[in-house]
Amino acid sequence: MRFSFLALLAGWSATSCAKTPVSNSEVEGKYPDDLDGLAKKLSKLAKIVFPGSDQFDNASARWSVLNAPHVNFVVIPATEEDVSETVKYANKKRLPFLAYNTAHGAITTLQRMDHGIEIYLNQLSYVDIAHDGKTVKIGAGTQSKTVTDTLWAAGKQTVTGTCECVSYMGPGLGGGHGWLQGHHGIIADQWVSLNVVLADGSQQTIDKKSDLWWAMKGAGHNFGIVTSVTAKIYDIQHRHWAIEAMVFSGDKVEDVYQCANDHLLNKQPEGVINWSYWLNNPDPIILFWIIQEGVETVDAAISKPFRDINPLSVTPDSGDYRDLANWTGIALDSPPCQKAGLANPRFPLYLDSYNVTAMKKAWKIFAAETSTGSPFNNSLFMFEGYSTQGVRAFPEDSTAFAFRNKNLLAAPLITYKPDGFELDGKAAELGSKLRRIFYEGSGKKEMNVYINYAFGDEKPSNWYGSERWRQERLQTLKRKYDPQNKFGFFGPVV
Repeated sequence: MRFSFLALLAGWSATSCAKTPVSNSEVEGKYPDDLDGLAKKLSKLAKIVFPGSDQFDNASARWSVLNAPHVNFVVIPATEEDVSETVKYANKKRLPFLAYNTAHGAITTLQRMDHGIEIYLNQLSYVDIAHDGKTVKIGAGTQSKTVTDTLWAAGKQTVTGTCECVSYMGPGLGGGHGWLQGHHGIIADQWVSLNVVLADGSQQTIDKKSDLWWAMKGAGHNFGIVTSVTAKIYDIQHRHWAIEAMVFSGDKVEDVYQCANDHLLNKQPEGVINWSYWLNNPDPIILFWIIQEGVETVDAAISKPFRDINPLSVTPDSGDYRDLANWTGIALDSPPCQKAGLANPRFPLYLDSYNVTAMKKAWKIFAAETSTGSPFNNSLFMFEGYSTQGVRAFPEDSTAFAFRNKNLLAAPLITYKPDGFELDGKAAELGSKLRRIFYEGSGKKEMNVYINYAFGDEKPSNWYGSERWRQERLQTLKRKYDPQNKFGFFGPVV
């Protein structure tokens, strides 16, 4: 079959590329000697790109450059079979491999890949709605925004990640929170079947009859490369959405979050979400949103307790579901979505409620450590308060995702321009300190961490649940499906 080599390094050709010295010292000596063998097995539209080309730079760029993986070359599959062939080739050459999507995962365990093949899935992008309108087949490289927009045009929707620039698939492998989870559950709860390339390069279609099904829904990064998914979709129930954006000064931190405890947590309807950031503008502020579906103005009974705290400003808005990402600053063109060469470690923690004493303590540290002049001035502290009814409707033991009973997801995002190991250490110290305040305030024995936001120094029991049966089940499946730990770079279960 025909294959196209793109943007080779100077002096390289399709027949001699493997024999030509590599100018980049980080990858010198790590090219296999017969790339033609892989090239001949790939489809006509597949590509291989190398360091020194724009395509390589675009394909290998990550949202967070902290402890990023190192790759020697990139295979860009055009078919699901191309993924299989690439994995088989990597195994034959004893080369590590790692699937990339939009590369927003920032977990530091990725640095364990110090050479190897990147499999960039962006050409596997499509959204095919079934004739009966009940399911959709989504290519593994499809962005969340593409899924949302395509389904919306057909009068349909499903649970996707909240951020427009991330892939549909990536968040789902770790469970996957989304705006519609109050109705339907997490992203992984929507899946009907998965096409997966396993560690040996074989292709399988798995569903609820497979023992691997449970693990893919929450710990999926550890078991295979998903090349496409069939998921449930739903008729649009509410075309109108409304939001109120309230800005509070830091002295109101206890009042704001006690108000959320009293009036929202465990009470908010399926279509109501509370979402907030701490950030500098230029002084530190609390930006608190109340989001509601099915209305053009947020219900006054919901917003009044917060308005009574005397916010600095209140900005209402209305639109439809597709506006949510823009309203909350995570649209495709929003600053947090851009790959700007920054380090973006996060330090997530699930919570049952807002501990206002901990909130006040953390606020003081966040405000002081990210103030004007700090290298961390552009950092955020994120608090995601989704509706949980749909998530709790599924049994606790139905997925490797273990935290269905949690109300809140908190995560400091320490953003900075890289400037050496010392600054990296300070960032890690700040993020860990802020998380520990909330962890100690929670009174919980175990720290529960959302794997998709994880920093990387946590334990598998933090990512996948501390119950002994969970850890044993994951390890048993790992021994069966990936005994050599080929998929061991992103939040490894062992």
